[in-house]
Amino acid sequence: MKHLFKTLFLIGALATGMSGLALLPAHALVEIDVNKGNVEPLPIAITDFQSSGDLGTEISSIVAADLKRSGLFAPIDKGAFIEKISNPDQTPRFDDWKVINAQALVTGRVNKEADGRIRAEYRLWDTFAGQQLAGEQFFANAANQRRVAHIIADAIYERLTGEKGYFDTRVVFIDESGAKNARKKRLAIMDQDGANIRYLSNGSSIVLTPRFSPNRQEITYMSYESGVPKVYLLQLETGQRELVGNFPGMTFAPRFSPDGQKVIMSLLRDDGNSNIYALDLRSRSTTRLTDASAIDTSPSYSPDGSQVVFTSDRGGGSGRSQIYVMGADGSNPHRISFGDGVYSTPVWSPRGDLIAFTKQGGGQFQIGVMKTDGSGERILSTGFQQEGPTWAPNGRVLMFFRDSAGGPKLYSIDLTGRNEQPIPTSGYASDPAWSPLLE
Repeated sequence: MKHLFKTLFLIGALATGMSGLALLPAHALVEIDVNKGNVEPLPIAITDFQSSGDLGTEISSIVAADLKRSGLFAPIDKGAFIEKISNPDQTPRFDDWKVINAQALVTGRVNKEADGRIRAEYRLWDTFAGQQLAGEQFFANAANQRRVAHIIADAIYERLTGEKGYFDTRVVFIDESGAKNARKKRLAIMDQDGANIRYLSNGSSIVLTPRFSPNRQEITYMSYESGVPKVYLLQLETGQRELVGNFPGMTFAPRFSPDGQKVIMSLLRDDGNSNIYALDLRSRSTTRLTDASAIDTSPSYSPDGSQVVFTSDRGGGSGRSQIYVMGADGSNPHRISFGDGVYSTPVWSPRGDLIAFTKQGGGQFQIGVMKTDGSGERILSTGFQQEGPTWAPNGRVLMFFRDSAGGPKLYSIDLTGRNEQPIPTSGYASDPAWSPLLE
């Protein structure tokens, strides 16, 4: 995937009309401090990109939708625009944009090249300082025009927040259809905004818990096609699939290590207990990490690969699992959660600072986060049967699924807990897993 898209995308500063690019100092008016507890969305005007057809409007609309969904930006209604941008190479009339309180302005152009590719360019302006903040151009195969829009949104997000965006990403999930007592479950993948859904399995057998490799276009997942759950690897580019070992008993909850060289999972033994194992994908050797008379499951590596978070009921109390952390070699397992309720599906943030989890108690399911030592627990969302958090690659947003009257649906929520958004899918959906940024 990396080399393929290198031939489709050429990214760099515009060669013409941008040699005088002016960057604002660190104290610029237009910047968003994402570390503040309460961030007011930044009013931003995103004009229709100039083009010979509707393509420019489509791309600018995707950019606006991405930024709005983040909760950090408030795109201004186009009906309020005073200046109509006809030439994005010209300096805007900043007073016209200040009147409508547009603190940032995005203009652009989209053309079709003679070889069939599209060329998209944008400029980001600070209207109150009267300066240009950024400007780039992108070439892409016409089939990848949505990616261009997501990359532009990422560039704007990063320039105004100082942090990486997360819009040029994909999500693998379980597509569900049919009656609840005969549910058909297919492996599926889509853009992070719900577009471009593609099915990776035919639904002939139940599939569960897909997870992305951190550095390859590869996923691991569980399938019941043999009658018991087994872990598989699937190459997204080629469709090649392979069984990850042939373990006796049942395997659960596979996840990759940060370097993509290992898969960590839990294995159910005959005595009813499950323990955590790590499989080296190169040597196919297996290392047992826990050996307790308990149910240890749902392991997730820290982003530096030195530690593993997991859930266990080893602390006593029937079925009351809590969150534990241990070394990547299984050393020093220690409990970090002490709240009421049952904890499950812990996932380490890609930033390394937080652990997301599902918590069940009092007839409610909650999605929350805590610091890696268990302190600072915060609940972000509460509802009926919601679980399975997965992190956006910048560690600022979570996606999860919530059961409804007919079936499960996907939602995203930011770390403030105030910006919950439904993710549109064609049917019911569960078990989301966010990809790294595409290359």
